[in-house]
Amino acid sequence: MNLPGAAGGARDTGAGDAADDELDAALALANGRSVGRHDPAQPPSDDGGPDGAASPLPRPHGGARGGVHGAARGASHGSSHSGRHDLPWPRARHLAGSAAGPLGRLALPLDAALGHALAEPLTALTDLPSFDTSAMDGWAVAGPGPWRTEGSVLAGQRSTTALLDGHATVIATGAALPPGATAVLRREHGRITADGLLHATRGGPGPGQDVRPRGQECRGGDELLAAGVLVTPAVLGLAAAAGYDELAVTARPSVEILVLGDELLDAGAPGAGRVRDALGPLLPGWLTALGAGTVSARRLKDDAGLLQDAVTASTADLVVTTGGTAGGPVDFVHPVLERIGARLLVDGVAVRPGHPMLLAELPGGGRLVGLPGNPLAAVSGVLTLAVPLLRALAGRPAPVAYEARLTGDVHGHPTDTRLVPVVLDEESQAAPLHFSGPAMLRGIAAADGMAVVPPGGAVKGDRTAVLETGWGRL
Repeated sequence: MNLPGAAGGARDTGAGDAADDELDAALALANGRSVGRHDPAQPPSDDGGPDGAASPLPRPHGGARGGVHGAARGASHGSSHSGRHDLPWPRARHLAGSAAGPLGRLALPLDAALGHALAEPLTALTDLPSFDTSAMDGWAVAGPGPWRTEGSVLAGQRSTTALLDGHATVIATGAALPPGATAVLRREHGRITADGLLHATRGGPGPGQDVRPRGQECRGGDELLAAGVLVTPAVLGLAAAAGYDELAVTARPSVEILVLGDELLDAGAPGAGRVRDALGPLLPGWLTALGAGTVSARRLKDDAGLLQDAVTASTADLVVTTGGTAGGPVDFVHPVLERIGARLLVDGVAVRPGHPMLLAELPGGGRLVGLPGNPLAAVSGVLTLAVPLLRALAGRPAPVAYEARLTGDVHGHPTDTRLVPVVLDEESQAAPLHFSGPAMLRGIAAADGMAVVPPGGAVKGDRTAVLETGWGRL
């Protein structure tokens, strides 16, 4: 969430209440209580044993970069950054969602508004329908039958001649009802006899039958959609039907991804101490699906000066770094942020995997999310910090959480929340997946979402909140 507009500004009224509601629901989860379907969603995470299954043993506190993204540095649970205090996961997510307000407004034509959020309520410009309309092909009739037929009215035409009682006119679906018409007789329910009269074959239509009356859907000035609603193809259709040529939307935040690490390969099989960069391919498209506008990504060597130059020169609303958030010999994110005068909002989170994540306010007004280098730990960081931040910057409301019953036990960490990849079965139950260690992507690649497991774990049959990853919108 960046500051509103280019110069910054305050968060929209009511956004804090939504964030508080989300925090309350998250705290309920963290304390082991069930969250109702109408509570805000929360994110999931997981530490795994050597085989990727959930491990019953807590990992040591802290962490260096590692895993597929940076395995040469060691696991993400090594030595921790001195002075870091891991916030409870619900609190960290709440802070990320409150760290800034929506960006500025744009007026975009309909064909350019897709994927943005409405910056103001969408109100009806007129009644819908704006005139009494035939719902069927047939005859517009006046009074009881039989009727003498005359003329026709097609869609797009408007008859100014009033129908007299006992008269009818051929009418097409969507055509405006002529003055004086009392109902529509369906084509299949009428026949014309040799004397030229129209007769109803199933009894005469009642007043208003098969007519879409003016204002049936809405009256002019009615609120059709609230501010913050995501502009989907259906929203575009509604806006067009309501007479809009352009929409007032919130700008989508720009994101710059800095992928850190000398050990990373861009091509070929990993080996000889080098690992493939998994986060460079994973993050850009995902962040776009989560609400980002322009997304750029580049690799940086492990050099504090290069990192400082990149961060201070960035004009993005959000900078995302991968790796370098712990206290290892080449973990430069904390020193660089301190050197440039950034303000740490979140410095470590009590969540597994991914606890050495951070969120900072940059001197120029942008935000920086520091992700751990392990791939699943980085996914946890995105769901914990980047998702609520992007949502606020883009003006999107907090999603509604949903619950699922676990099909198996999930070992818990004594004090930390766990985010566990799960797949939903035909009965919408959540099956925990193997290969869920911090350095593994095999589990999350097959997952339908991430289950939020409170400290102490959960057992088969427990209900748990499931956080959608959002990449189903790609």
